Amino acid sequence: MHTEKEGDWTPTQIPSIPHLSGSDNDSGMWWDAGAPTDSFYQVRPECTDVPKTKFRIKAGKTLSARKWQTAFTPEGYLDIARTLSRIRRGGIHPSIRGEVWEFLLGCYDPKSTFDEREQIRQHRREKYALLKEECRQMFPLIGSGRFLTAPVVTEDGEPVQDPVVLKELGLLPEENGASGGSEMVKEPSGHGPQDKKVIQWKLTLHQIGLDVVRTDRTLEFYEKQENLSKLWDVLAVYAWFDADVGYCQGMSDLCSPMIILLQDEADAFWCFEHLMRRLRGNFRCTESSVGVETQLSNLASITEVIDPKLHQHLETLGGGNYLFAFRMLMVLFRREFSFGDSLYLWEMMWALEYDPYLFSVYEDSKSASEKHKGSKGKPKSMRQFGKYERDNRKNGVNSQAHLPISVFLVASVLENRSSKLLTEARGLDDVVKILNDITGNLDARKACRGAMKLHKKYLKKA
Repeated sequence: MHTEKEGDWTPTQIPSIPHLSGSDNDSGMWWDAGAPTDSFYQVRPECTDVPKTKFRIKAGKTLSARKWQTAFTPEGYLDIARTLSRIRRGGIHPSIRGEVWEFLLGCYDPKSTFDEREQIRQHRREKYALLKEECRQMFPLIGSGRFLTAPVVTEDGEPVQDPVVLKELGLLPEENGASGGSEMVKEPSGHGPQDKKVIQWKLTLHQIGLDVVRTDRTLEFYEKQENLSKLWDVLAVYAWFDADVGYCQGMSDLCSPMIILLQDEADAFWCFEHLMRRLRGNFRCTESSVGVETQLSNLASITEVIDPKLHQHLETLGGGNYLFAFRMLMVLFRREFSFGDSLYLWEMMWALEYDPYLFSVYEDSKSASEKHKGSKGKPKSMRQFGKYERDNRKNGVNSQAHLPISVFLVASVLENRSSKLLTEARGLDDVVKILNDITGNLDARKACRGAMKLHKKYLKKA
């Protein structure tokens, strides 16, 4: 029997959302059909230059809480094909977005039951608690409800004892002046002062803090210290968990929506971690190369096939490495769309790319995997794949080798701006300016359609 935990809800229990108005027979709940999704992510009143959303909740098209509920069997099996189709038609209602994302990113197998998912959820929460405690032992500010923006160790691992910074963080007693900050920088047993992994992790903590205070700062959600601290904790724990990648700028933009959509910090961490399994290659940097260069190279190849004139023009301007598209690929268009529209774009992309084998690759719960041992080898119905993934398979593109739809999204943007780039761009600064003009002017659904068309065109020509 599926048990409900405080702060969680399943398709068998639809929460009330008091700030919504109007009714919709399709949803089975009160909501404002046609309302902009940005109304769910309140912008601070003083921020007047924020891009406005183009996405509207549409009755009969948007995946509503009611449709989400009816997509499950009594045992908890999810009709993923029906769900993907609905998302592709109209996105996901903000009230259920976090829970649906966990399926889209492969956190849960659609062919699992409520009870099995609850086991996995609890297993992951326990695992996160252990990771966080390990980090707290190395740096007690983790989990304290505070975060920092100043360096705490030198490159050699020596503690930085700045009394001004320590006092600002509340780590120096007000009265007696004793060195209360020593606990923050002390080396616990098990990790020596020269442990390179620990030093590298501690070096990233202030950079995470600097990025946290800049991330989605227009949203009222991040006016609360506890939410900023939660984002800092999740990113700090991830940097320790995935030491090969650590922390890089841009990760806070990818993690922030998880913090907003998923109430439990551990759930937000694992949702972010599953997203990073797809994107971590973008953040792997060396002294000679940037991880996203592979995708930039693929973008160049696509443009050369689809629009050879534009590709030649960009090469002439010195932009043949396509670095001007770096940001779009790194943070998945977070800066080109409003907050609500960027979430809509992501879920459209994930629904199009969905691979039912995701869970068998990502699964980390032994108890839940036993039931599926016999079925994992069976071929999946093509209906269970996203439309983009189906097109790749129909054309014989290996799932390990095909390009992410995000590359075709950028290629589609370039194709739409091709005439302007060819006639007005006389240097790379012009290219950047023309592409910056798209901020707030893109339609997520049309962008995905354009990417799909370009993908088919590329498969035929290539």
